[in-house]
Amino acid sequence: MSASVTASVDAARPMLFQPFTVRGLTLKNRLVVPPMVHYRAGPGGTCGTFHNVHLGRFALGGFGLVFVEATAVEEVGLINEHDLGIWNDAQVQSFKPLIAFMKGENTAIGIQLAHGGRKSSSQRAMDGMGPLTPEQIKAGARLWQPVGPTSEPVAPGWLTPHQLSTEECRAMVGTWANAARNAVAAGFDTIEIHTAHGYLLASFLSPVSNTRNDEYGGDRAGRMRLPLEIVEAVRREMPDTMPLFVRVSAVDGAPNGWNLDDTVAFARELKSRGVDVIDCSSGGISGSATAAQVPRGLGFQVPYAERVRNEVGIASMAVGIILEAQQAEAILENGQADLIAVGRQSQFNPNIAHHWAHDLGINRKFEDWAPEYGWWLEKRIRTMEGFATPVGVVKRAPRDANSGK
Repeated sequence: MSASVTASVDAARPMLFQPFTVRGLTLKNRLVVPPMVHYRAGPGGTCGTFHNVHLGRFALGGFGLVFVEATAVEEVGLINEHDLGIWNDAQVQSFKPLIAFMKGENTAIGIQLAHGGRKSSSQRAMDGMGPLTPEQIKAGARLWQPVGPTSEPVAPGWLTPHQLSTEECRAMVGTWANAARNAVAAGFDTIEIHTAHGYLLASFLSPVSNTRNDEYGGDRAGRMRLPLEIVEAVRREMPDTMPLFVRVSAVDGAPNGWNLDDTVAFARELKSRGVDVIDCSSGGISGSATAAQVPRGLGFQVPYAERVRNEVGIASMAVGIILEAQQAEAILENGQADLIAVGRQSQFNPNIAHHWAHDLGINRKFEDWAPEYGWWLEKRIRTMEGFATPVGVVKRAPRDANSGK
């Protein structure tokens, strides 16, 4: 396993709130905010007030690691004109205030390097996550030609991509290396490479979208070639102490698509190239970002993380409808994953990491909250004594079955 718990941990503490060390980075707990696009970049794809506030609240909320959303490695790789980028120095500088704040709150911060591929120049998620409509284009939405492994669009009605030539594929490796160099210069603690959800690298991996007949297509080894060359290039730009994550769509959820056996084989190749953690998602090859013909329920993607972790011997991150502290803790205790990513649920409750600590019986006096909050909340315990619990649940007398009161 490429990551381990620090030796000084109190074994009685829930695993969810034990530190986790990977390379030279120690996370204070196992809770992660995964990348989630919000389409609120500043001018020129820069990080500004929205992202500082949006991501900063997760540091105050107690998470161990927070990822900046999918960040384009080049302009043509923007999913939408409102996305973040990291291909120039202005973008690099724009991230530095956010990074300084997160580190000051003892929360690690990572960036997901991404390329929209065939899905570039499309709608924002909240507008439908499909191709831009004539009305949106007429209203001023920016349009450009995306790129992909072939000239086949994502689905009917989507833009026709430019098929990357063999030489353009080789040049793409340098594009990602430059973005990684910029991420290191900005001061990020870790990098994640996005090879999921039908975006550029996922579209090279999947036999559904990659029907090339050159060295970057054909059998699984050919289809993995570009993502693996990019992983190697990114790893070379990173210090040895800096961990590297890769997000995968463990299954396409489409007939004759990428499957879990493919993911296990891919993860073995990633591990041999210095990847430390596999972030296991699914879907998106022929529709919106995470669309997949996969039955959904509590922890529906956890088995992907479990198989990758246990068959490959690499740390994994579980994500997908993980809603309660006890559920997250069980995933770790059962050896199904090493980290727990909480996406939409963290949007619903940015303080969920602190709340889950209470649910698991620790942090009873709000000692792990930022002192600016914890001081007030600890005083509140005494104020509410007798009529409410420390977390603010009102105590009510039991109903009298005979009186109905």
